[in-house]
Amino acid sequence: MCNHKSIPSRVLSAPSAKAKFELTTIERRDLRPNDVLIDIKFSGICHSDIHSAYDEWGGGIFPMVPGHEIAGVVTAVGGDVTKFAVGVGCFVDSCGECEYCLNGEEQFCTKGVVQTYNSLDYDGNPTYGGYSQKIVVKEDFVVRIPDNLDLDAASPLLCAGITTYSPLKHWNAGPGKKVAIVGMGGLGHVAIQFAHAMGAEVTVLSRSLNKKEEALSFGADHYFATSDPATFTGLAGRFDLILNTVSANLDINAYLSMLRVDGTLVNVGAPAEQDQYSVFSLIMGRRSIAGSLVGGIRETQEMLDFAAEHGVAPKIEVIRADQVDEAYERVLRSDVRYRFVIDISTL
Repeated sequence: MCNHKSIPSRVLSAPSAKAKFELTTIERRDLRPNDVLIDIKFSGICHSDIHSAYDEWGGGIFPMVPGHEIAGVVTAVGGDVTKFAVGVGCFVDSCGECEYCLNGEEQFCTKGVVQTYNSLDYDGNPTYGGYSQKIVVKEDFVVRIPDNLDLDAASPLLCAGITTYSPLKHWNAGPGKKVAIVGMGGLGHVAIQFAHAMGAEVTVLSRSLNKKEEALSFGADHYFATSDPATFTGLAGRFDLILNTVSANLDINAYLSMLRVDGTLVNVGAPAEQDQYSVFSLIMGRRSIAGSLVGGIRETQEMLDFAAEHGVAPKIEVIRADQVDEAYERVLRSDVRYRFVIDISTL
């Protein structure tokens, strides 16, 4: 059953996989009693936006309006709304009844979490994301952006921030722990800041030494180039936790060799092709390979408050709406320091 929709919003829409973005208009649903209407000010560009818009993971729903790093201002509320918030992340609904939803981990909803875009809501309607002037969201799925976080810099925290904060917290990054961050990109440069703020000893593993000084300025203690084979031999058995933020296939066995006994390699980057590894890389050191999928709403709010308290902020390049196609190409060339954010006022 389709819901009546009557709130128009200009959007950037991809009509098909790998197509150029088009400026068009969609209709957002009328406000329900527990909804908020948000005027979007900024929307970050996540690498998963590109994977989705290019349909590299399959299952793309077109036309598609990407964007799940949304920062804006509440302009209208439903009659039962009790809080005001100005951030929307990777999902906009869940069943609210399963064990994971009740535990504040809506991302693992057994009914299937409703993603902010490229998803179907529980009425069967496609969802449209943040490359848009407006969005209507249930109040339970919006978060408050602290006053001392600028909206443009805060928007990438709604994905890049929670994607890195959640596993660092879950795997107990902190004093006495040696943490390696693989990749010095949109996720990695935020992960460095969080791991440093949590008190861990932070090492960055990147292809070259080009970003060493910036990594150190973000709080890294050490920096090594993975293009140098000596990196892997010199760091063998060193780390308690390795957080892999890249979306490319790596030599997983080589990275596993750098873990201590009982160490864990956690993947948050999602390459289009499958990774491979040898089981012996795990069993000889009781090591683990794991994955992490963002965080729940409660943890996302915790992450934003932590970022505001500790001065964690993505380094961004604000772009106009007509620069998104070019920005996608630049992301694929690793030509961004470190996160693009769309100024929605230019739509």
